[in-house]
Amino acid sequence: MTRYTLAVLPGDGIGPEVTAEALKVLRATAELFGYRIDAQEYAVGAAGVAEAGDSLPERTRCAVTQADAVLLGAVGDPALAAAEGKRRPEAGLLALRKLLGAYANLRPVRVHPSLAHASPLRPERLAGVDLLIVRELTGGLYYGEPRALGRESAVNTLRYTVREIERVARVAFQAAVERRGSLTSVDKANVLEVSQLWRATVTRIGAEEFPAVTLEHLYVDFAAMRLVAEPARIDVLLTENLFGDILSDEAAVLTGSLGLLPSASLGDGPGLFEPVHGSAPDIAGRGVANPIGAILSAAMLLRYGLELPEAADSVEQAVTAALAAGRRSADIAREGEPVLGTRAVGDEIARLVLLGKGRTVPELR
Repeated sequence: MTRYTLAVLPGDGIGPEVTAEALKVLRATAELFGYRIDAQEYAVGAAGVAEAGDSLPERTRCAVTQADAVLLGAVGDPALAAAEGKRRPEAGLLALRKLLGAYANLRPVRVHPSLAHASPLRPERLAGVDLLIVRELTGGLYYGEPRALGRESAVNTLRYTVREIERVARVAFQAAVERRGSLTSVDKANVLEVSQLWRATVTRIGAEEFPAVTLEHLYVDFAAMRLVAEPARIDVLLTENLFGDILSDEAAVLTGSLGLLPSASLGDGPGLFEPVHGSAPDIAGRGVANPIGAILSAAMLLRYGLELPEAADSVEQAVTAALAAGRRSADIAREGEPVLGTRAVGDEIARLVLLGKGRTVPELR
């Protein structure tokens, strides 16, 4: 029996709750397809500070580099909002991405027809929306040096190299080849020299290596408008770190909830898979968080991290079936509909996965 080792980092807030449901669904796919998952939990974020005074403890560092894939819940704790250095929860996430060499963040955004009511956009604007945001993850303002905060001024450095742009561009172009053959590259080349380098490099990679892909360049402000005005026109959207952070969260409005969106961070080492939502401390421990983003992140883990596309398909199909049947958490339920808690949503999706080969599984009541 094939065995896969997962480093599971539940993190903070609702992270442990949604990660538990993602693991439940992963174990259902293991039963269905006949492989074994060995999952071990490690601390990160505020949990890492509590354990070892470090948002990415050494024990966690060692484990993630040895795993086949890494599943992350969320990081962040208001109690540490003023913390600095290794005690800042978000510093652990940045350090984790850098440690794994995870330079390409993939965020798919699909609008389920049964959830058109959850979005503030009109249903006709949501028809056919199926896009992929590819965000450069280890460069730009978040990592650039020098950086400093003084009493009267502060500085951050926006820097990219040709190599950094080339490698994430190739990921985006390849995704476009496998999807609908269209790539939208986002920059601010009218005012930023770094964006001028970005645009020139992406153009060259497209012409030399992916001539069949249709390439379009948009300034970030116009791209932000298109995301809400004509989202169905976008196939693959490529951009740098800061712009990608903003645009990918804007795209959540299309689905109606951050709780639905997964992500995969790929690069030189094991992949990192996490929902795009934060730690949501205001609802932590109440059992009401939407675990679907974490569950779909587990599907991406199967597809990209373990190269098990059939298992990934089974999870995505189970999620679609659950949503179509009205099995929803509070953030996406219609008024008057029955509402499921975090655990019940996970139970239902795991049950639907196991039904994939005709297993008799008790229906959720």
